[in-house]
Parts: sequence; structure tokens; C-alpha cells
Amino acid sequence: MADLTLALDAMGGDSGPSVVVGALSRALDAFPKVKFVLVGEQQELQALLNQHNLNEHPRVRIQHASQTVTMTDKPGYSLRAKPDSSMRVALDLLAEGSVSACVSAGNTGALMTTAYFTLKTLPGVLRPALMSALPNNNGGHGLILDLGANPVCDSDTLFQFGVMGAVAAEARQLGKRPRVALLNMGEEDIKGNDAVKGAAQLFQQSPHINYIGFIEGDDLFSGKADVIVCDGFVGNVALKSCEGLAELLLNNIRQSIAKHWASRLFAKLFYRRLSQSWEWLKPDHYNGASLVGLRGVVIKSHGDANERAFFSAIEQAVIEAQEDLPSRIRDRVETVLLEQQ
Repeated sequence: MADLTLALDAMGGDSGPSVVVGALSRALDAFPKVKFVLVGEQQELQALLNQHNLNEHPRVRIQHASQTVTMTDKPGYSLRAKPDSSMRVALDLLAEGSVSACVSAGNTGALMTTAYFTLKTLPGVLRPALMSALPNNNGGHGLILDLGANPVCDSDTLFQFGVMGAVAAEARQLGKRPRVALLNMGEEDIKGNDAVKGAAQLFQQSPHINYIGFIEGDDLFSGKADVIVCDGFVGNVALKSCEGLAELLLNNIRQSIAKHWASRLFAKLFYRRLSQSWEWLKPDHYNGASLVGLRGVVIKSHGDANERAFFSAIEQAVIEAQEDLPSRIRDRVETVLLEQQ
């Protein structure tokens, strides 16, 4: 896919278009062959482009949308009552083939519902899943899905998540045969609910998946697996718990430094070195969750993303569009379905 055009939902998220346009400025430098469509309120976006000296940029155009999906809108309401929202217009552009991918920091439930309605799932895919990257102890990263799109899943759905995750891992060059694991309450075969046990059997029977068994929550960042599979309820709780723990640790470090006058003398140097050492762990480097299983590339950015974080989501969209991830998933799912017949 040589020529790419990305649609950016400029009105979504907590900070709105100012963050999106700032990230766009970075993306134009990073991806000199990629074009962008800013979707949102024409005059507001025009003014922001002027501030960034992008008003006449040949690779940027504005697609006006008169409505905005708020972070409190219910998914069904946003779909019915806001057909001209920036989110809906951006997804419509993707559905009609005018753009190669869509990035939004808007309401997660609304994005999933609207994307499912406009794009539909790939042939044979039971449900789309929300997938994101996790850093690991090896200095790299793995993938985890689902993170909230499907709170309850059966065995077949979990198995398909593993298939889609493996394809995505290959596209990200995490290995020719990515290691796939199921997140469970123990590593023993007798542990877990029926859905997880059934999914394990399906993985074991498939020659297309490099299944390594169950892993527990303390192995999320170990690097043992390239793809970690779970239902949306477990995945969302696990991810939010990790985010909360990271914040607790950082706060404790700050408080410890503040309590000791000698440490305060070296605080500036300490924070600089700490920042450099933990650069690969910063959340904004991993911002952007993929809605995999749909007939198009859709990336969900954190609602409170800053410019660096939203740029990371754009970067992810470019990678998945270049790799034509939906087509790769479609082909693999078709192969697996034929195998199961």
C-alpha cells in the first residue's frame, strides 16, 4: 500500500483538536508520504492549522463535521442522534475507501459501536477486539487483547483473538511464529473457567498458532508471550490495575525524594536519569489500541492523550495500514476456519 491517507477525528478526547493538530504537525514530518484528513468543525480546525503554519499544506485537508460525540454520550445515542459527528464522518470515509485508517481519542464505547456499524467485521470473525501493546522486561513489547470490547467471551471467540493477535504480532515483526498465551488464574491445566479451558484445547489443536499455555498476571510484562489473550473484562481490569500501580510507584519515589533534603539536591539529576532509563516505559509510547477484526484499520487513542501520545496512535495506524492488517487477518481466519471444518 504505497499511498496512505489517514482520517483523524479531531474533536474527540479530553483536549479536543489542539492535541490532534499538534500531533499532526509531528506526523507530517515523520511520514512524508502520508496524507491526512482532519475531521471536525471547519473554522476551529482552520484556525489551529494557521497557528501551526499548516494552512496551505498539500497533504492536509479538512472534512467538516457539525457534531461531536462527547465522552458521556451512550454508544447507541451517538450512533442514532449524531450522524454528522466527527467520529462518524471519519469512519464513513474509511468505510467508503477514501482513507486507509482512522484514529480517534473519542468515547470508546461510541467508537466501537460506530465502527462495528459502519465497517462490519471481517468474514468469519465473530467479534472485534481491542488490542494494545505492553512493554516487557526484554526492552521490547507484546500484545494483549481483548481490553474491553467484549466483557464475556466463549472459547471460539478467545481462540479467534489469538489468531488475530498472532497476525498483528507478525506484522509488528515480533517473530515469525509469535508465542500466544491465555491469561488465567494459574498455569495448571485444571485451572480457569470453561471458556478459557475450551480455548486452550482449540489452540493446542491448531498448527497455525504457537501456543505456549496459560500465564498468570505477574507474567504480563515478563516477555514470555508475544500475544496474551483474555476476555474484555479481565483485560480491562488487568490493564487499569497496572496503570494504577505504576502511578503509585512513581508517587512514592517523588514523596521519598521530597522528604530528604540531601536527595533534593540531586533531584533534578535523578529525574533526568530516571526519565532516560524509563523512556521505553512511558505510557505515551504505547498509546493507541487497535480495533482488530473489522474491515478497516481503526485506532483508539487515550482520551487524555497529549501530542506525543496521539502521535503514537497515528504511528500505529500507519504501520497497520502499510501492512494491510485487516486483509492479513481475513486470510488467516479463513485458513483456520477451513482447517476446523
